[in-house]
Order: sequence, then structure tokens, then C-alpha cells
Amino acid sequence: MAGRERLFVIGGDAAGMSAASQARRRRGPDELDISVVERGRHASYSACGIPYLVGGDVEDESSLIARTPEEHRERGIDLRTRTEATEIDLSGGRVRVRDLEGGAERWEHYDQLMVATGAVPARPRLPGADAEGVHGIQVLDDGIRVRRVVERDKPRRAVVVGGGYIGLEMAEALVRRGLEVSLVDAADQPMGTLDPDMGALVADALHGVGVKLHLGEPVEGFDTEDGRVTAVRTADRSLPADLVVLGLGVRPGSDLARAAGIETGPTGGIVTDRRMRTRTERVWAAGDCVENRHLVSGAPVAIALGTHANKQGRVAGINIGGGYATFPGVVGTAVAKICEYEVGRTGLNEREAEAAGFEALSVVVASTTRAGYYPGATEMRTKLVAERRSGRLLGAQIVGREGAAKRVDGLAIALWHGMTVEEMTGLDLGYAPPFSPTWDPVLIAARKAAERIEEDLRSSS
Repeated sequence: MAGRERLFVIGGDAAGMSAASQARRRRGPDELDISVVERGRHASYSACGIPYLVGGDVEDESSLIARTPEEHRERGIDLRTRTEATEIDLSGGRVRVRDLEGGAERWEHYDQLMVATGAVPARPRLPGADAEGVHGIQVLDDGIRVRRVVERDKPRRAVVVGGGYIGLEMAEALVRRGLEVSLVDAADQPMGTLDPDMGALVADALHGVGVKLHLGEPVEGFDTEDGRVTAVRTADRSLPADLVVLGLGVRPGSDLARAAGIETGPTGGIVTDRRMRTRTERVWAAGDCVENRHLVSGAPVAIALGTHANKQGRVAGINIGGGYATFPGVVGTAVAKICEYEVGRTGLNEREAEAAGFEALSVVVASTTRAGYYPGATEMRTKLVAERRSGRLLGAQIVGREGAAKRVDGLAIALWHGMTVEEMTGLDLGYAPPFSPTWDPVLIAARKAAERIEEDLRSSS
């Protein structure tokens, strides 16, 4: 039909399908043709739910799928799974795609291009890293595969390489499945986004459920037999393994865009403006493949989270559809459940604050998740990092049991609005004994931080 534009989307998960859906809401099929290619077998699924699928908390992988390809097609979005984009021709306004089942290749034209190629998991270039039994965890198919191996092959010993969010959640999932689990990390603490004093609490939680930690030990290789992994080697030991899970983090999946000449930044992510436009005309990008601006440090960051991907995809889709929306940046808020502990963090830790050029002070306070006399009250620790003199909140970390982690949301809002710790002491937070002490842990921490700032000002005057 004359005058009909074509939106071509590369990547069919959070950012890509959010963009496609928002564009479709604003422009019907007679006005905008939308095609999406996704190299996996699934689209619009929760990657964050993969550890819970492996651990058995989620019984069926279909529970993690928000909308099937058939449902997207019914809404006028031509979604093709098992189809990979291999080249972008910016001057010709076209994308080369390959059918991963049949191998056929063809060029697809676009009027508007949406790049939502996600993140790429780090995989060590070490002997045996590609052996059978060594699994990365990135897409839903990976989780289904590991769960199938656990249920079918009944492995006894697992080694998790990497102590980030995915590594820790997978370690817990495998413990729940009855495996003997060791975790190896080159860092001296698990969850490096926390300060060491808070990371030590996470290490205690892992020890408590039987995970054997080998920290400060870089992996040097993987022993194999007949093409299958048998052990993980560090400089200090060899850890027998029937199953290995890699949790070494991810980097922006921007290779395809970079090869085409689309600009990327120092983090490796695609550079966009607040409307999710790249610096190449008619090309948009969103999700784990893009670079974000940290609203506290002002620095470019690459943070792979489904929350950001969905919001950025929504912004891009609104703009492609003729509306107006912006994505201002991030403060790095994240929560996780590690064994019996809940972990939350937002903003900058002490190391990051120093690297950003701030002079910072910090406080750590212990409190309880509920009124101390109410059944189920447990200890939680809250750490605040604030700028000297001004008292501006720079970051926060929380480690505790049930009811702890989501308190980080209030701290994220305070960060978003540039509040000082003194201003935070007056926040009108909800109180009832089943949910909080009279003084909420956030308020106690803010009060202690404000006192520390005042003491520092007096001592330096």
C-alpha cells in the first residue's frame, strides 16, 4: 500500500517487543508494517525468572512467557523466531537475515530500524570452556536446557563460575535441586556491586545453605573427558564437576550495530539520545545493548536489567508511533534473593562514589524488618553513602531477610530527586508492626547519616 512505512525490529524480547507493541498501538497495519526477527525460540519472556525455573519454584517455562509469537501476530506484528539478523546496510536501508532452521538468507528493507539485540554473556577463552556440560545462562532456552539436564542426568556436583546476580541465583537453584555446589570467583567477595562489608553478609548466606565458596581464585581451565567437562581448575585446586554454570556477567550485544557504523560508547553500548534515537538517521535502539547515563555519577553505564529494557522499548515505540516520550537515565537499582537473604542496592557504592570524584561518608545500621515484638521480625542492615558537606544521598545497600529488599525503592526515589540524608529523615513512610518498626530502617539510616555529616562539618570547621 502506498505510503505505508515499515518498522523492522532486531530482537524479540523485552525492548524489541515493547517497542513494536507501542508503535502498533499508535499506528495501525494500514499505516505501519512491523516485522520482528528473534534468533531464539521464544519472545517476550522473563529472563530474570530462569533461575527459578531451574530451581523448581516455577514449574513450567510457559509461565515465564508474557505473550507468545502467535499472540503478537494476531496483533499485526510479524514476529519470526529462529531468525537471525547478520548484517545491517545503513545506506541501503536493509537488514540481512538468516533462517536458523533452514539456512536461507535474504535482505529485508526498513524505513525505521529498531535494534534490540540485548546482551552477550561473558564466556572465558580457556581450555575446555566449550565442552559439553558447560552452560551459559542468557536466554530461556538456556534455562530449559539446564533444567532438563538436572532432571534427566541427575548430576551430583555443580560448579558455578562467577559471583554476580545470575551466578548466585543459579547456585541457590542448584542447591535446591539437591546438588553439591561450589562457587568460584576471581573477586574477593560475591556480588561485587556491594561494598565488602555488605558482600560478606551474602557470603554468609551462601555458606549457610552449603555452597562452598572459593573466592579470589580465577578459573584457569576446564578438565574434560570425551568432550565432556569433569572439573574446573583454579591455581589452588581442581573442583570435580558434572555440571558447570557460567555467571560471569554480560556486555552489550552491540557488535551487529557497530559493524554497520552505528555509534557505540565507552561501555560498548549503543549511544542514544533520551528518545532512544541513535546518531544514525531512522535507527533506534533500546535494552541491554544500549549505553545509559547514570543520574548520580553522570557517567555512561551499561546495566542489563529487564526493567530498563521494557521502559526504553516503550519510549522508542511511542516515538516511532508519532508520540513523544523520553528515558532520562538510571540510578542502578537492583534487588535479588540469595538464599534466605534479600539484597537491594541503588546508586553508587563507596568505590564507585570515589571513582566518580565524590568525597563520601557512609553509615551502616542494623534494624529489624518488623516491630521487634511482632512474630517474624528479623535483622536487616542498611548502608547509606552520602556526599560530605552537602549530605546528598549517593547510594544505598540493604541486606536482610523477608521484607528487606524492596525498601530500596524508597531510597531510589530519594536518589532520583537528589535528596539529602537530612531531608530523608522527615519522609512520611508507612508504619504498622507487621511491616516496620516505629522508626523504619530507612529513616534510622538517614538519621545516622545526617548525624555523621553534621559531626564531619563540626570537626572540619
